Amino acid sequence: MAGEIERADMRASDGDRSAVARRLQHAVDEGRLDLGDYDERLQQTYAAKTYGELDRITADLPAPVPEASPARSGGKDVARRKERGDEWRSWAGTSLVLITIWGITSVAAGTAIFFWPIFPVGIWAAILVASMLERRSKDT
Repeated sequence: MAGEIERADMRASDGDRSAVARRLQHAVDEGRLDLGDYDERLQQTYAAKTYGELDRITADLPAPVPEASPARSGGKDVARRKERGDEWRSWAGTSLVLITIWGITSVAAGTAIFFWPIFPVGIWAAILVASMLERRSKDT
């Protein structure tokens, strides 16, 4: 049709410009662009109004390789479990240090002093449990 606009003349969106910016960053990470060229192209990217202008910015770069996508929610679940494990490992390490300090001070005092680590350890554990329950309720 005579009234149709060519893709190159169509206006690009902010999302389109962001995608080109990510592609340029990937090219820098791969060593295909130096920082000066990256900066110049990035400025052109955010000034671009059409798809044609965006296409010219990346014309000499290879097509992006699609990333292997994890199973639908499996990748997200694995990342969440890893994050939760990291939080609990931090809690356990800090708890061990605090209890060791309590033990050393009790031995130095010659008697078991008040078990003060229960406050930071207990409060932190309560926060972690509440966070897990909140995430679980959001997922359902």
